[in-house]
Formats: sequence, structure tokens, C-alpha cells
Amino acid sequence: MRLVVEADGGSRGNPGPAGYGAVVLDPVTGETLAERAEYIGVATNNVAEYKGLIAGLKAARELSPDAVVEVRMDSKLVVEQMSGRWKIKHPDMKPLAAEAATVLPRTQVTYAWIPREQNRHADRLANEAMDAGRLGRQWEPSASAAALDASAARALATPPPSGPPGDAAAGAAAVRAALAATASVPVPAPAAAPVPAAAPVPVPAEASAPKAGQGQGWGPDMGPPATFVLLRHGETALTPQKRFSGSGGSDPELSPAGRRQAFAVAEALAARGTIQTVISSPLRRCRETAQTVADRLGLEVTVERGLREVDFGAWEGLTFAEVQERFPADLQAWLDSPKAAPTGGGESFTAATRRISATRDRLLAAHAGRTVLLVTHVTPVKILVRLALGAPPESLFRMELSAASLSAVAYYADGNASLRLLNDTSHLR
Repeated sequence: MRLVVEADGGSRGNPGPAGYGAVVLDPVTGETLAERAEYIGVATNNVAEYKGLIAGLKAARELSPDAVVEVRMDSKLVVEQMSGRWKIKHPDMKPLAAEAATVLPRTQVTYAWIPREQNRHADRLANEAMDAGRLGRQWEPSASAAALDASAARALATPPPSGPPGDAAAGAAAVRAALAATASVPVPAPAAAPVPAAAPVPVPAEASAPKAGQGQGWGPDMGPPATFVLLRHGETALTPQKRFSGSGGSDPELSPAGRRQAFAVAEALAARGTIQTVISSPLRRCRETAQTVADRLGLEVTVERGLREVDFGAWEGLTFAEVQERFPADLQAWLDSPKAAPTGGGESFTAATRRISATRDRLLAAHAGRTVLLVTHVTPVKILVRLALGAPPESLFRMELSAASLSAVAYYADGNASLRLLNDTSHLR
């Protein structure tokens, strides 16, 4: 017997409230054979991932102790460690890895990394478990929307009743009947004449909260979002001195501290295992940071001019105090209005916003549904965050953005954006 185990874990805080989800599938039919999920209290992402793996393996063993099992996870760390290619150094991981290795004989289990969007079922279960834990409840299998997704997929894969070619109404009615027999919620009849059905894409767990204007119900299924992971480059010699350093200055290289930061973020992103594409500003400090990450992930770097920092004109290389002393009126105008440009032909925030918005739209069209790392600068990251939140221009001066920090924005097909992360530097500590 062959089985597929898909497992995932998450922590809302890392460490923070955590949970895992695991599902056992028939590799031929895709049928869900077992589901496991549990809220585990305060833990890290990696601990939750390992506990999800253990639960999935135990569920597979209950079904068939002799089964050959393929484990699929979006945690590169767990997959590589359990495959024996990476060493297990963290003391919290060693006992969990040892337990996972003893559930089934090693000869019966193989491991494969999959992108996060292919692990939605287990991810959904993990989020359901965390939601239940937040409310002080235990996760119940009957509450799993993933099971309904699987039932829908099987119903839609079933050949329609025999009848005249193009009898879409009969096929759609059969699908609704199959869904109604398994679902715990009503399946509405179509408002208009039915059309041939397509296999549904499960709504991502993070999309379960209603968006503005949608009330308390589920919104339309927009599929997986495009996610831009925004990485500010590592330090240069100018960074700790807080000097203006844009696209019109000396184009400095990373300092030794900046190179260490680049290696640290590369390891963190490799452990997450979700980045599919790396795109960089053309400036040297970003290209060096991006190349370090891409080398670790086995990816290529694409350069995008639209991600460059603004040109600070005559202020390049100066500290804020020096600019205030030499160009007090121009500096005050720049602080008062996004339309004002730095002295000497610099780029205003208004002009930069137009450039970065056009770049964002172009990249979204090219990378729909994918997770893309954008290695860029303070101003482009802040502008992307501001636009995602619908915040006013003055919010640019109210965000902290450290060197080598990570932020993330998800973009949905309906035009809505969701800020997932801002100025995360946990990988540097």
C-alpha cells in the first residue's frame, strides 16, 4: 500500500500560539483517508512542523503499518533534516526528529519538498487548530473545510450521468447532490443557468476573514495570492551612520556586517522554503544581498530597475543633521509634501510612488500566485507597505525598517492586498 502524508505547522509569533495539521491521502485518487490537527500552545514554527510530521506518520501507520509513505511538506528544514542532508543542530529539534524517525521504518518513508500553495490542505488544518485553541476548544474533524474541498474534488472528478452530449445541467445537479451528501453546510443552487463546473481551488486559510464590504460570509474564491517578500539589503558603511544613500550616490558595497546579515537571511529563507523567484534592485548592495540568498536557494537573480532607491540629489552621503544645516528650507519642504524633491534634482516620493506602483503591477502580472523575494531599499519597501494599507504619504516617516529586515505583502486577484509582515529581524538575533 502506498500513502501520501502532507503536513504543516505554524506559529503566530514564532514562538507564539502554535498548531499543526496533517492529512493522509490516497496517491492514486487523491482521496482524504485521515486528518490530524492540534493546538500545541506556545511553540516555534519548526516545532509545530515536526509535530505535524509525527502526527501524519502515526495516522499513516494506523491505516497500514507496512505502507510505503511519501511525506510532502513546505518546510525545507524538516524535509532536508529528515532526509539526512542537513544536520540537526537545535536542541528542540533533535528529539522530535528522532521520534519522527521511529514511527515507521526508514526504508518505508521518503521526503519531498512542495511549495506552500500545494500544501493548502495541511495548512488549513493547522490554522483551524490554532483558531480552535484561541477559543479554548479542541479541533474537531467535522469542522474541517479541507474535507469538504476533497469531497468536492472527488464529486467533480466523477463522470457525469449518461445523457445527451453537453447536458451540463444534469452534471451540475449530480455535483450538487454529491456535495450535499457530504457537506455540513447547505449547497446553494445556481442563480442562473448552470455552466460546466471546474474543480474548485480551496480558499487560503489566511483569506478566511471577510474583507471590507463582504459581511460575515466567505468572499469569492480568488485562488492563491501573489506574495512579495520584501528584503531590505544588508548594511553598507553608510548604514550605521544614517547617511542618505540613494540611487544617485556612490553605490556602496555591503560591509562585513552586511555580508553576515545576508548570510543570516539566506539561511532563514532556506528554512522557510517558500521563495520561488529572486528579483533585485540594480544597486550593488541589493545585488550582493540577493545573490547570497539566491545561491543558498539554488535560484537565479533577476534585476529590476524599478526597485531602485530614490535619488537623494545633493543630499547623497550626508546625515540628516548635515542636510538640515545646509538645506533647511528644502528639507522642510520635503518633510511637508511628498511632491517635494531633494535638492539638486532628486526624486520626490510622489514620483517614486508612480515608478514603484508600475513596477509592482508589472511583477504581479508576471508572477501571479507565486512567492517572490524582492531585494530592495527602504523607500520602495515603505511605499509598497503604504499602498497595501491605503495609508497616507506621511506614514513613510513613521515606519522603522532595519537593514536585512523582512516584510511581506500578499496580493489577491480582486485587487486587495494584505500586509503579512513588517520589519522582521528575528533571523539576525
